[in-house]
Amino acid sequence: MRRFLRPGHDPVRERLKRDLFQFNKTVEHGFPHQPSALGYSPFLRLMAIGTRSGAIKLYGAPGVEFMGLHEENNTVMQIHFIPDQCQLVTLLDDNSLHLWSLKQHGGTSELREEHRFTLKGPPGSPPSATQVTAVLPHSSREVLYLGTESGNIFVVELPSFRVLEDRTITPEAVLQRIPEDNCNRRSCELVEALREHPKNPDQILIGYSRGLIVLWDLQNNKATHHFLGSQQLENLYWQRDGSKFISCHYDGSYSQWPVSSDSRQSEPLENTVPYGPFPCKAISKIYWQTTKNGLPYIIFQGGMPRASYGDRHSISVIHGSQQTAFDFTSRVIDFFIIFSSDPAAEFDDPSALVVLAEEELVVIDLKSAGWPAVHPPYLASLHCSAITCSHHVSNIPLKLWERIISAGSKQNIHYSSMPWPIDGGTNIAPDPPQRDLLLTGHEDGTVRFWDASGVCLHLLYKLSTVRVFLTDADPNDNMNTLGEDEWPPLRKVGTFDPYSDDPRLGIQKIYLCKYSGYLAVAGTAGQVLVMELNDEDAEHVVDHAEADLLQDQEGYRWKGHEKLKTRDGPVRFEAGFQPFVLVQCQPPAVVTSLALHSEWRLVAFGTSHGFGLFDHQQKRLVFVKCTLHPSDQLALEGPLSRVKSLKKSLRQSFRRIRRSRVSSRKRRGGGGNASEVQEANAKFDQDVLQEMELAPVQRKIEARSAEDSFTGFVRTLYFADTFLRDSSRHCPSLWAGTNGGTVYAFCLRVPPAERRMDEPVRAEQAKEIQLMHRAPVVGILVLDGRSTPLPEPLEVAHDLSKSPDMQGSHQLLVVSEEQFKVFTLPKVSSKLKLKLTALEGCRVRKVTVANFGSCKTDDYSENDLAVLTNLGDIQIISLPFLKLQIRYPCIRKEDVSGIASCVFTKYGQGFYLISPSEFERFSLSTKWLVEPRCIVDMPEVTTNNHVHKPGTENAARKS
Repeated sequence: MRRFLRPGHDPVRERLKRDLFQFNKTVEHGFPHQPSALGYSPFLRLMAIGTRSGAIKLYGAPGVEFMGLHEENNTVMQIHFIPDQCQLVTLLDDNSLHLWSLKQHGGTSELREEHRFTLKGPPGSPPSATQVTAVLPHSSREVLYLGTESGNIFVVELPSFRVLEDRTITPEAVLQRIPEDNCNRRSCELVEALREHPKNPDQILIGYSRGLIVLWDLQNNKATHHFLGSQQLENLYWQRDGSKFISCHYDGSYSQWPVSSDSRQSEPLENTVPYGPFPCKAISKIYWQTTKNGLPYIIFQGGMPRASYGDRHSISVIHGSQQTAFDFTSRVIDFFIIFSSDPAAEFDDPSALVVLAEEELVVIDLKSAGWPAVHPPYLASLHCSAITCSHHVSNIPLKLWERIISAGSKQNIHYSSMPWPIDGGTNIAPDPPQRDLLLTGHEDGTVRFWDASGVCLHLLYKLSTVRVFLTDADPNDNMNTLGEDEWPPLRKVGTFDPYSDDPRLGIQKIYLCKYSGYLAVAGTAGQVLVMELNDEDAEHVVDHAEADLLQDQEGYRWKGHEKLKTRDGPVRFEAGFQPFVLVQCQPPAVVTSLALHSEWRLVAFGTSHGFGLFDHQQKRLVFVKCTLHPSDQLALEGPLSRVKSLKKSLRQSFRRIRRSRVSSRKRRGGGGNASEVQEANAKFDQDVLQEMELAPVQRKIEARSAEDSFTGFVRTLYFADTFLRDSSRHCPSLWAGTNGGTVYAFCLRVPPAERRMDEPVRAEQAKEIQLMHRAPVVGILVLDGRSTPLPEPLEVAHDLSKSPDMQGSHQLLVVSEEQFKVFTLPKVSSKLKLKLTALEGCRVRKVTVANFGSCKTDDYSENDLAVLTNLGDIQIISLPFLKLQIRYPCIRKEDVSGIASCVFTKYGQGFYLISPSEFERFSLSTKWLVEPRCIVDMPEVTTNNHVHKPGTENAARKS
């Protein structure tokens, strides 16, 4: 019975686990997926973005971020801040209104939903009667005005959302005040815009879609002025002094209207079609901003000529003789202007134009000559070219960090130097304890270096590999170059560019050595580039080497894409990481694994055909090893030119089923007399019983065939200085794991430093391990005599790690998709294993060693394995005893791309893509936690008669 008893919980270990492990999703980095609405509070200096999935995100000064999620998951259509309050209202596409508040709790501010409300009409009325189209939060902070499709304007009390029916402005009431000869021409259908008079809060401007505009007196409940436009109305904007307003229209025109006290009906002062005379697209929003020099800024969205530029997404800025149409590569959602919010100020004096496009946020400096863009500290467009891989490096040395920033600053000379204009709130999070880099590889052949130390993911530097190759696009082309007489005066802005010149340029693997500054990147067409950091621009020849992974084996023919053509002669590179050698794999298949050992000056690379080792100091190929199985033809078809054969897939499935049945019959005794069959069955039952007793919840793992496709696919490469031949001498080694469950180990002879350039690096295969279940090998790790993972190259030399224990025996940990197995070295005899698939019914997708420190004491930390499975769970497994410590659900199992994109950090954090443009950051550690901690203080509001303090009105109302 003892074997059925579970070991009891160790209370000391359980306490320690609570001090070490804790799962938190901390912050979302990048640009919100599918934004749908934009709002801004000049009072709080905060910006709000709503999305189609019902999320709402607030941003202020760098590090000031808040997020809320509507339960309905409906599209956010409009966002409006309540004037002079820490509150905002959202309108969803289900016609519901939601009131959100920023409230302080535990020393920080939190965004909370306070109330929700749906406007309802009388029984039997059509939905259009209450379908909200325009929202106006009144400056009294007491009511909302809601314009609807039916032309009714409802008044709703705040914060209770109680409808004040006696104050409803009906179309009938409006038409009573308009001369009869105009009533038939313009009916009061669909309220397009509601605008409060800037100087008189008792008057609001009502704009109807058919062109009628009415100035309504709230005190006397009547129309004081009416204005008749000849075109369908899109939007309205008051000038600062209230003497005029601007209307913009569907035909691409805008009009100025005077508001005089002696006339009830006015004609426009002027009607302008900025990009006429040909038919133009609608101007959907407009600002008229006054300045000290007398020349206004006229800023509007749309208005382009339909025939030639109807597909452009533009916002135009006109200031005197200056006129620019900013051209965006994705649809413009909304925009706002940052200008003087002081009520006593005489002029608007705009400082910045903030544009929310569908794929990026762009801020234009209106104060500087040429109106340059402002480099954003957050909301980076991660997916300006599609992300193809990620690589995280922790604790970057200061010198390397400064050199990367210096290289990046030389790329940013075209950006404005103005401070970030959206600067509300205060970031109270502690400074990051270390400098961390997140590197993302992209489809267009670029690698972007992000500061991932804190809450804001900030772009430091962009590296392009395109210059090494010949492509259709000239890297010297400037997309913004326009002739002097170009009309319309379009200027491309933003970084979002989803189109790649050549999909073969895509970056698939990245490896950065933070101590030496060497960087290796590998791509879709078998290209492997080794780079070093140079602080100055340079022009040099990139050395080429070819690695034939098929080793001239007969009967193989590559059916995929060709290799990229390289440039002849010297190539000019910007300051930063500059390639000095290119290794081209043949066939030019996707590079599936990459490892760099900067101390030995070696780079290893693997594809679906095999792996190789290159000496980048001598610029010489050391060896290649073909791992292709004779029957594996799919590996020769290439990812860009094939669709996997359904017939072959079905055939393999049936073979697997047939083999399973045959082996089952053999175990049960397929022939012989009845007594032999009974005896065989009895023995089988006994074996099964024994298995059940040893592992009650284990599932059977079906062994894979060597004929399965992509068995030669190299999944992982690993350098180690360990005991491979005998237990008395350790030597450099290279380990490779394949999709077919094979592990290859090569002994390396690296000459000493004084003879490094004179003698070649030599390699000899020492071991070949075949896992019985043939599951793909996803990780290889060597533990030293203290059962500690071997340090990174040069880590000991920089006094950042203890020297590995070379006295005790080393152990080899092989992680396959289905199990963890520990072998002794150098004999490679099995010592310990954990059958993850058999126990949990899941498969390993990502694995890394992470260091977990105790939150209670600085004296204790331990190394464990962080494992992500195909079910989206994260498991922490102890080293070296392979005991499951804890399990957390992290990613939805249906989110295959999210699971594939996950990258762990060295200290128990991680990132994964929740959309093409956003990383979700999570932490498994109690000690290492990066999350927003910020506060928004309610400023005092100075009005004409009194100082309004937060809570004063509510307290008075309650009393």
